[in-house]
Amino acid sequence: MDLASHGGDTLVATGEPTASATGGWTPRLVLSFVSMVLVLEMLACSYLMISVALPQISSHFQTTQGVWILTAFLLVGAVASPLLGKLADTHGKRKILLACVVLSALGALIAAVAPTFPILVLGWALTGLLSPCLFLVYALIRDVYPPRTVTMAVSISTTGMGLIAVPSPFFTGWIVDNFGFRGVFWFFVIGLSLLAVIIRATTEESPVRLPARIDLIGAALLGIGLAGLLLGISFGPDWGWTAPSTLAWLAVGLLFMLAWFVSARKLRDPIIDLSILAQRPVALTSLSSGLCWAAIAAFVMLLPMMVMTPAELGLGYGFGADASGYAWFHAPDGAMTLVGGFLVGALVPRVRPKLMMVVGLAFVTVGSTLLAVSHDSKAIVILLAAVIGLGGGMGYAATPNLLIEAVPPQLLATAGAISSTAGNVLPAILPVLVFAMLNSHIAFVAEGSALYSDAGISIGFAMVAGTALLGALAAIAIPRKIRQAEVPSA
Repeated sequence: MDLASHGGDTLVATGEPTASATGGWTPRLVLSFVSMVLVLEMLACSYLMISVALPQISSHFQTTQGVWILTAFLLVGAVASPLLGKLADTHGKRKILLACVVLSALGALIAAVAPTFPILVLGWALTGLLSPCLFLVYALIRDVYPPRTVTMAVSISTTGMGLIAVPSPFFTGWIVDNFGFRGVFWFFVIGLSLLAVIIRATTEESPVRLPARIDLIGAALLGIGLAGLLLGISFGPDWGWTAPSTLAWLAVGLLFMLAWFVSARKLRDPIIDLSILAQRPVALTSLSSGLCWAAIAAFVMLLPMMVMTPAELGLGYGFGADASGYAWFHAPDGAMTLVGGFLVGALVPRVRPKLMMVVGLAFVTVGSTLLAVSHDSKAIVILLAAVIGLGGGMGYAATPNLLIEAVPPQLLATAGAISSTAGNVLPAILPVLVFAMLNSHIAFVAEGSALYSDAGISIGFAMVAGTALLGALAAIAIPRKIRQAEVPSA
């Protein structure tokens, strides 16, 4: 048991990780691990499946704001992650993980039967509770798995075991081509419901507890602030960047973000603990990880848009692939994401995860830069997508290993929540910025769907490359020697 004073009061961190027990993999542990990995694969598939279905969704509901399906999903994940990190620390990581999976299934059900676009966005936003599962899974693994399984388990858990990575693009294409976009949401309803049952039956609860207060005010301020900024950025090209409505939403967003920052400095247990965020390794890991997620999120959105555009339109890009045909472009990306995770898991005992993060983001930077320059050959596009996938997999897997270096078990869920917030906020912002740019580069509109110029597509990939480069620079700045943070003290 660890004792620390916090804000003048005594704070008790109870319990120690059960991973201190010796042992290795057992059938029950394997089933537990596979079920949690599949939850994270559902999270990873959400980007791919919605991106592939997005043209059909936008056409069905006659909207040019389809990006809000992804943005609302990420926004809920961003606001919920620090709250759920606190709840996981105080009430148990497995309990909160199961709540997230069940509520995500409910959100997918709402989206599957949604009669209007706003209701679909609302339902899929609730499914954004899958995002906190990322740090909940690796924090739970750290607490209850045998120590010699932890490093490989957390690395693989963030990139998947390959059970879905390669076949998922083909499966997505089959669903969209045969059942329409609603089939995607029904897939999540069924899959998440089954996984919740398996996790409940096979996974132990963590004994680690860190009592804390829940900052609902901070969550509201942060959520409204982020939503205001994203609304202003998203609709700015349509309303005009100097229009009163655009400026009003941006001003509201900035004011609420400022109010959140002030409240975070004054409250004892804010939604995002600035004392933990002030730790340089945590801050830079969160920033580099968030920029990695943002780059991949924007890439996954751009790639099907480019590949599925008919070449005969003469826009300078596109191969006219349907959803099933697109799978051949994305499958190597998914496979190399898996390879990146395995590389980190195998090398981290001998190579610092910081180096793995830098190398991974360098791959994303180079691959995206080359795609911005050349994307008129199928072979080149597939090859560069694989390079980007490899880099993204390395970045994903390096993140939990960096956080495990930086914080003790009692704070891993909280630190993971901070990282997850960055991993949702930045991916929510970048696609909106990319769409805002694309909406300024519309070549023409056909059957209610906007088609973008080749220059717009090139700039989009350049924005992905620039984001990855910034992430690599942040990773380089992570200290060479990390002194693990302590349980918060006054």
